[in-house]
Amino acid sequence: MARANYRCEYCQLPAIDYLLRLHVDHIRSLKHEGSSSIENLACCCPDCNANKGTDQGTFLNGPGSFTRFFNPRIDRWSDHFEAFEGALYPKTPIAEATIKILQLNDPDRVIIRQELAIDGRWPVTSLP
Repeated sequence: MARANYRCEYCQLPAIDYLLRLHVDHIRSLKHEGSSSIENLACCCPDCNANKGTDQGTFLNGPGSFTRFFNPRIDRWSDHFEAFEGALYPKTPIAEATIKILQLNDPDRVIIRQELAIDGRWPVTSLP
């Protein structure tokens, strides 16, 4: 939690603003030969965790165009995502794949981030 600055490492929702406890996500799932080592674990909100499941990426432009998800251990969030008025926008195909499958711009999730912005708690400052 401390390494993630007490927020989901995918959608950046602060833990204090989430009604449920954050989860520990296997970045590379055990099903796909990932480990439970600290380097393969991420702080994750229940929505991101449920949507990600054991997936590692998705196909963006047809079969042969597999794109991996954002990996908080090797990627900088601010290099891949941009936040504006509660919505997240991709700067890269990695972010596009992550936004698509983790449903980061689900209307309810955008509304939560808009409410946080009104209170000055979104976007999160000093993103990794």
